[in-house]
Amino acid sequence: MALLDVPVDDPRWERLDPPQRRQRILDGVKRLLLRESQVQPLLILVEDLHWIDSETQALLDGLIESLPSARLLLLVSYRPEYQHGWAGKTYYRQLRIDPLPPESAADLLAGLLGLHPSLEPLKRLLTERTEGYPLFLEESVRTLVETGVLIGARGAHLLAKNVSGILVPATVQALLAARIDRLVPEDKRLLQAAAAIGKDVPLALLQAVAELSNDSLTHGLARLQAAEFLYEIRLFPDLEYTFKHALTHEVAYGALLQDRRRALHVRIVEAMERLYPNRPAEQLERLAHHAFAGEDWARAVTYLREAGARASSRSLYRDAVVRFGQALAALANLPDSAQTQQDQIELHLATWTALWPLGEFDQVLTHLNEAERLAQSIGDETRLGWVFTHLSYYSLIAGTGHDASPYAERAVQIAERLDDAGLKLAATCCLADSLMFAGDHQRLDALVSQVLHASARDLWKEHFGITAYYPAAMLRGRWASSLALRGEFDAAFGQGAEALRLAEAVDHPFTLAVVCWALSIAYEIRGRFEDAIRLAQRGLVVCRERHVPFLVPFLQGRLAASIALSGDIAEGQRFLREAQEAAQSMHSGAAGRSLFLTAVQIAHLAGEVDRAIPMAAAALNHSRESGLRDVEAVTLQLLAEITAAGPDTASAEGYYDAAIALAGELGLRPLVAHCHLGLGKLSRRTGRYEQAAEHLSAATMMYREMGMTFWVEEAEAKMKDVSR
Repeated sequence: MALLDVPVDDPRWERLDPPQRRQRILDGVKRLLLRESQVQPLLILVEDLHWIDSETQALLDGLIESLPSARLLLLVSYRPEYQHGWAGKTYYRQLRIDPLPPESAADLLAGLLGLHPSLEPLKRLLTERTEGYPLFLEESVRTLVETGVLIGARGAHLLAKNVSGILVPATVQALLAARIDRLVPEDKRLLQAAAAIGKDVPLALLQAVAELSNDSLTHGLARLQAAEFLYEIRLFPDLEYTFKHALTHEVAYGALLQDRRRALHVRIVEAMERLYPNRPAEQLERLAHHAFAGEDWARAVTYLREAGARASSRSLYRDAVVRFGQALAALANLPDSAQTQQDQIELHLATWTALWPLGEFDQVLTHLNEAERLAQSIGDETRLGWVFTHLSYYSLIAGTGHDASPYAERAVQIAERLDDAGLKLAATCCLADSLMFAGDHQRLDALVSQVLHASARDLWKEHFGITAYYPAAMLRGRWASSLALRGEFDAAFGQGAEALRLAEAVDHPFTLAVVCWALSIAYEIRGRFEDAIRLAQRGLVVCRERHVPFLVPFLQGRLAASIALSGDIAEGQRFLREAQEAAQSMHSGAAGRSLFLTAVQIAHLAGEVDRAIPMAAAALNHSRESGLRDVEAVTLQLLAEITAAGPDTASAEGYYDAAIALAGELGLRPLVAHCHLGLGKLSRRTGRYEQAAEHLSAATMMYREMGMTFWVEEAEAKMKDVSR
């Protein structure tokens, strides 16, 4: 028997709220299915996706991402209005379900009507008018029974009227509407009240909304069940009904007049608030839906905002964007005031934090600019500080790093003036990133040490409404990669381990994936490629299981570089191609820039000198234009390595010297050591053995001091060649 791997005995389980536990269970279900598919092929059937909830949709999306590597056939059924993003996948195929052919329709009608010869003309008429749609056939037969055209029991009917006088509506919707209209008024109102609640109808909620006595409600439900409009689907913990078919629900709901529909939705919200006072998280989606449909705008803003925040905190970013958009639409119907403008700012920022992990940057700047305009107009410094924080991150992501630092500086200044610890921690994360790219590592150290010492002990579990990430863990992760760039590996891995611990403790996929990415960089710099690959793979698993597409190209780029550096260049090229395809779909300047350097590195490793040199020159120009000094130093060293493979040794030495000067200024000791190794190899090749020995000796000493064992072995091997 296969067991579901959910860590309920872990002490952290008790600290999780019910939605987080459900997410853990869903993740466990996915792991179980993938594990079992390795033992034997599996077939999974999921029906009626048009009714799917956001949690199950996230599970399904994660499962679909893993299908190419699993022996698993996933069959799903859905109506045309259901939207998905699978159409471009090579392993997806859509099969249209057509109406029944005449022979199959005849078999269905034989079971519904019977086999009496007098029924044959009716069967031909129904098959022709319904075009073989099963639901249409079933509802047509039921209508003929209700109107007295057919008598007798199911499967043994007889005609009571001539076939020539029978009228069949043109559509199944019209037929269902006619059936509903024939109900007694009390039953019709009850069915419409149920339809306003939704496809699934809890009895307790229907009792509160229908305004009927218990006896009238019981008898009405019995009649609706006998007519096969509704049927019971759950007895425990509360009795619940559902509509027999989605079309039945739609037709019943569509027949409601607008005023009554609006009033019903408002009553449903009020009833839910009374009935479920202790289960708001489980009912948020329904409360938000009914408040919006009932045009109860104040409640709609509250519930939609909470539903969006809950979805975003659980990495259901697509659902969060929809909820925040609806909240903004609801807010537009409320009187203009300082409070509504503050709510607008926060909703625009919340939408950005949900769009960012999805990699959908086309809409991002619109939300941030509108948030800035509103904050400036009402003079709200706190919210303006958060706007600047987000604009700083956007600048880094969009590839305009020179704008990031000024925005972050302004946010930090506001935080210090207001003594806002949360804003300061988040703004410092942004400033740390911008300082790192600018190569200002000394200021970065002072800034991070100060903030973490002062606040992280109390605030590490907080995300301050920035549901895309947790600043304390992110800050430590990014600092770890900065320390590794300078060869301070013990400190780097210490901060990285703490960042991992914090990210795991808050159980936040985006934060965990970023930390994995940053630590992967640190291990790659040290030459521990297996550890770098392991962390990048872990981050990719998190992104795919929890649907965080933005980080996928970054992590695939790390995999590509580490795999190629470890010796498997072809596999590195494969991961690079996948990363480039993912980055192109998101228009991320940061991902594209990161992958461009990786592409240069792999082209060099593959010996593609003619291709690598112009790419490296372009990367160098961009780094200088953008003020990314660390990137400039790395690019200079790469350009030297590539040029050194050709005849222009003078240019190669020039690039090495420039790289050493800049890397020395910035404190990038591993890069300085790489330059000495490169100069040693170049000097040996050109017959300058004394110079070669000096450079190789310097490289060996630096590598050994930093514990870069992989590179020590390479430098020592080259020294032996020179000694011969």
